[in-house]
Amino acid sequence: MNDDLTADSRHLVELLTTLLSSTFRQILWKQALELELNYSQAQVLFHLAKNPGALMSDAARTFGITLPALTQVVDRLEAKGFLRRHEDSRDRRQVRLLLTREGQALARELEDLQVKGLARVLERLAPADRKDVIRGIERLVSAARGEL
Repeated sequence: MNDDLTADSRHLVELLTTLLSSTFRQILWKQALELELNYSQAQVLFHLAKNPGALMSDAARTFGITLPALTQVVDRLEAKGFLRRHEDSRDRRQVRLLLTREGQALARELEDLQVKGLARVLERLAPADRKDVIRGIERLVSAARGEL
């Protein structure tokens, strides 16, 4: 890896870390902590809100964790009444995850907190700068997915 690429990567890690620890994340996690919800549990809630009925095996792959590790997260969310498991009617070995009404409401509430927090940051930028930031992050995500 060349020195410029290493320096750019190091700088981007610092920038992303600073951004993610800013006010909007602190607000989100304050709410999550009040519900005794950890980061992994919140991530699973967000994933299921966008992918209702996802298979447990697919969710584990998405997060790059083992099925037993995901099972622990799912057990806790189920005990709190935020999701339920459902056996796939075509293959009983497959388990689908569905948010309950409470889980859907919580996922929406947490996402709204994130959006409002980030909006407070974005409003400090000129509209053209906001578009540049969004376009740059879209390209970064595409590159990470190997789409470029």
